[in-house]
Parts: sequence; structure tokens; C-alpha cells
Amino acid sequence: MTDTTTRPLPSALPPTEAELAAWQALSRDEQIARYREALQAPEAGRVSKATMADVLTAARQRVAARRG
Repeated sequence: MTDTTTRPLPSALPPTEAELAAWQALSRDEQIARYREALQAPEAGRVSKATMADVLTAARQRVAARRG
């Protein structure tokens, strides 16, 4: 099984140069498959009381923590 945490996936945040290059290196079919995979993941169907601003803030915090 492939570890999806290390594969290029669609993101709501601007990608790093390396992430962008990895995404662009994928074929169109593989990009579409990754979008479908992300949208069909169990967490994609959860209902939340969070606003889009809340989601964006949390995502930015995760990226900042990941980048150090």
C-alpha cells in the first residue's frame, strides 16, 4: 500500500516549489485520480461546524508546523 502522506495531493494552500513540481510531474489522469481519492476519503464527507476561514487557518498552521 502506498503512503498517501508522501504523495503529491491537491491542497487548499499554495504549494511549495517542490510540491508544485511533483504535482506537475504527474499525468493528467493521475492528478484526477488523486483528486478523486482525496474527495472520496472518509474525512471528506464529515459535517463540521468550522467555517472555511477556520479550515484555512488550521491548514496554514499545519503547513507552518511541517515546514518548521
